Amino acid sequence: MKALLRIFLICLLFLAGCEGAWNDPYSESVRGGMTLYSSFSERPKHLDPVQSYTEDEAKFTQQVYEPLLQYHYLKRPYELIPLTALEVPKAREIEGGKYTVYDIRIRPGIMYQPHPAFVASNFSLGKTEIDKLKSPYQLELGTRELVADDYIYQIKRLAHPRLHSPIGGHMNEYIVGLADYAKKLKAADRGGWLDLRQIPLDGVERIDSHAFRIKIRGSYPQFVYWLAMPFFAPVPWEAEKFFDQPGMAEKNFTLDWWPVGTGAYMLTENNPNSRMVLERNPNYRGEPYPSAGEAGDRERGLLADAGKTIPFIDRVILSREKEAIPYWNKFLQGYYDSSGIGSDQFDQAVRVSIEGDAVVTPEMEEKGIRLTTSVATSIFYVAFNWDDPVVGGSSERSRKLRQAISIAFDNEEYITIFANGRGIAAQGPVAPGIFGYREGREGINPVVYDWVDGKPQRKSIETAKKLLAQAGYPNGRDARSGQPLVLSLDTVTRGPGDKASFDWYRRQFEKLDIQLEIRATDWNRFQEKIRKGATQLFRLGWNADYPDPENFLFLLYGPQSRAKSQGENASNYLNPEYDALFERMKNMPNSPEREKIIDRMVEIARRDAPWIWGIHPKDYSLRHAWLANDKPNNMARNNIKYLKVDTEARAELRAQWNKPVLWPIALIVLVLALSAFPAILSYRKRERMAARPAA
Repeated sequence: MKALLRIFLICLLFLAGCEGAWNDPYSESVRGGMTLYSSFSERPKHLDPVQSYTEDEAKFTQQVYEPLLQYHYLKRPYELIPLTALEVPKAREIEGGKYTVYDIRIRPGIMYQPHPAFVASNFSLGKTEIDKLKSPYQLELGTRELVADDYIYQIKRLAHPRLHSPIGGHMNEYIVGLADYAKKLKAADRGGWLDLRQIPLDGVERIDSHAFRIKIRGSYPQFVYWLAMPFFAPVPWEAEKFFDQPGMAEKNFTLDWWPVGTGAYMLTENNPNSRMVLERNPNYRGEPYPSAGEAGDRERGLLADAGKTIPFIDRVILSREKEAIPYWNKFLQGYYDSSGIGSDQFDQAVRVSIEGDAVVTPEMEEKGIRLTTSVATSIFYVAFNWDDPVVGGSSERSRKLRQAISIAFDNEEYITIFANGRGIAAQGPVAPGIFGYREGREGINPVVYDWVDGKPQRKSIETAKKLLAQAGYPNGRDARSGQPLVLSLDTVTRGPGDKASFDWYRRQFEKLDIQLEIRATDWNRFQEKIRKGATQLFRLGWNADYPDPENFLFLLYGPQSRAKSQGENASNYLNPEYDALFERMKNMPNSPEREKIIDRMVEIARRDAPWIWGIHPKDYSLRHAWLANDKPNNMARNNIKYLKVDTEARAELRAQWNKPVLWPIALIVLVLALSAFPAILSYRKRERMAARPAA
């Protein structure tokens, strides 16, 4: 019995001596310090800036690479400011406006991150040496200064025959000589490293070591926005040559896996199935935290660090999370510093006040968790194919049909049911926060809404049915043939969860006695049908590349027809007046005159109704109280350098929220001990019994 008690006491002492949280997912080597803990769900496909174009990739590329310009972190509307350039370049017309040139001067003294590509001896590695490497950072590291030639080299890479840049075709239209340059590179490509320094590009000229000139055709004011994107970030020729050595690609030693930049961070660990690590670039020059923002930023504490040198964060640990529930639980336990909100967690995280404002629930508030919302510079819509004989074209019959469907299609209900209220109904093609977007009474779509009691109110189904009858389809039947009207909607299938939304879509058309057939397919087949114009209605969306109305209004520009020219006008909409106004508007600076033209274009599009205008989604994000300076920026993802963590508060709250609960274990030990007690007594009794005498 004494031995049993000793075991019990030892167990209790062992449990009491265990300090810290047992559920901490991080090893001691990555725990603590000025570290930001975040996550990612999908392996980034491209980290080479010439090919990378998705948001999940930008989470990494925009911390490492530095294009010439960036967006002011706090100001709205979005404002371009210099990053590595000394100033935002101004367009200068030459040859009577036939061409425009941009003279760009970069800051001297900017250094690249430490990297083996800047050490000459690393260019002659043997396959055996490469096979032994687990990371290129195991080699000797070097650096050098950023020069104008690095930007020129990257612009040339847009035409590289083996890289397939998603903006290569678009830039061919503007950068002088780029299309011909692509042909020259294709002819010169013999496999192996293609040294672009040896082949000049007419439209890009080196002025000196820290200045260069870009020459484009005609006038394209939006070109300056592209200079803030990773496509125009510098790439040193040494990096491309280093990774081109035999045996490198087999080890995933490529620019697509190991980016090389001048930004605040460098990617030091890339295990996309488990963890990726960004660490502070020791050669980073630093920059001051913004000293100005928009109204309310000071009250929200976003200017508390004004003028201080950034970055504040030393290291970023990004863990791969494939499932929403473990990700959410780790956020609540304090192991992630911020979090998005999935539909399944929305009710636990957010409640809507009587005034209609979204706030965190008491459970979140008790933990000090804060909610940040912003309307995305995006639009999701249902398009009518303008080339379709029933729903397309400029006839009054088809126009009224589209208008009737637009009224019946209750986007507000969709937002409530399927998006937890995270969105606003679109009134036209231009997204909030973009020049030309109007709010209030003057911003509503009068085809679909009335202004009632200070807010837009969707027109009645009776109004929609009258339009439908005027279109020649009373009660959903063709007045000429008597046949029911059957329409088809093409979309991409994502899984069993789609059934509810498909049923909802059908109900919207049933309000008008129209039958809707859902034709769901995979993404590639869906894209092919749109390219061929083999659709009637379809769902699609658009995220702004840059904060200019041209980037939305061109989606309805006739010459951009997807079926005719493989442009971005997927609905193939065509209106000569709209197109003429677009030609006038697209190259104008923002002004009252430009706004007036945009108003007229939006008015035309609303009347023609080539889209059911759909939804501008709202981004909801949560952050713990210890994370400071977090403000959504829908135009850029280089936000990590601005963030700041109160590490002491985080450690204290993590410990408080994740204390080991020991009494159940102690109880189990006690129960096991008590249950074993009778057996021990019985055993000892048998041991004391005298042995029987032999026969």
